[in-house]
Amino acid sequence: MNSITNFPQDCEFQKLITRQSDVDLTTAALELARDAYPTLDFESVYDWIARRASELTSPLATAPAESQALAELGRCIAGQHGITGSRESYDEADGSFLHRVIERQCGIPISLSVLYMAVASRAGWRLRGVSAPGHFLVRYDSIDGPLFLDPFDAGRVLSISECLGRVQKAAGVTSEMALSALKPVGPRTIITRMLNNLKALYARQSQWQGAWMVQRRLVALQPTSYNERRDLALLTLKAGQAGKSLDLLQACRRTCPQDEMELLDQQMDDARRQIARWN
Repeated sequence: MNSITNFPQDCEFQKLITRQSDVDLTTAALELARDAYPTLDFESVYDWIARRASELTSPLATAPAESQALAELGRCIAGQHGITGSRESYDEADGSFLHRVIERQCGIPISLSVLYMAVASRAGWRLRGVSAPGHFLVRYDSIDGPLFLDPFDAGRVLSISECLGRVQKAAGVTSEMALSALKPVGPRTIITRMLNNLKALYARQSQWQGAWMVQRRLVALQPTSYNERRDLALLTLKAGQAGKSLDLLQACRRTCPQDEMELLDQQMDDARRQIARWN
C-alpha cells in the first residue's frame, strides 16, 4: 500500500505520515472530517477562527494575569458563542468534526481542544494538547508554571495540582505517572487519538464504511503495526470489499500470532464466499 497516494488531497496528513514537524493541526483535523463530508469548505472554518481571534485581541491584551487571559478564551468560545462539551457528542461522529462542532455548538474534549488551540494560535497564544487519560485538555506554559484549560467544561482554567488530582483519580496512577501524562503532545498523537475515537464509535454503530476509511488512515500512520493492518483487513471485508480484504488477510496471516490464525482463516473463507457470490 502506498500510503501517501491514498490521500492526494490531504497535504497535512501526508506530513504526518512522513513525520514532518510543520503540521497545521487545524487543517489536518479538517482533512479527517472531509472523509465524512467530501464537499467540506475549509475556508468557512478558518474564517470563524479568525473572527474569534479578532474578538479576543483586546481582552487578551488587557488581562491582568495569564490565567485571566486564558479564561477569556472560554468566555469567548463557550460564553459568547455557546460551544461547549456534550455527553451526547460521544455517540456522534459529528462531535469529532470541527465544522460540525461549530455548527452544533458542542463536541468532545479533543475536538474542542483543537478548536481552542486554533483560536489561541490565531490570537498569538500558544496552547498545546495534553492527551490525558479519558479526557483531553490543553496546556499553556506560563511564567509561573503550566496552566490547563478544559474546553469540555466551558474553558475552565485548571492548575497543575488540580490536573494531577484528576489524572490520578481517573487512571489510578502515581503522581509521577500523572505528571508524565500531562506533558504536551504533537499533532501526530492528537490526530491518531481522534482517529481511534472515530474507529471505536463507527464500530459500535456498525458503520463499516466509516470505520474502514478511518482505519486506512491509522495504517498509513502506523504501517508496521500488525494490529492496525489486521483491523484494516477485517474492516475492508465488513465494508463489502471482499477481494481487497482477501489480499490483506493473506498478507496478515504470514506474520500473525499463532492464536490469530484461526480467526484469519475464518475471515478468508468468508471473503472467498462473498467473492464467489459475485462471480
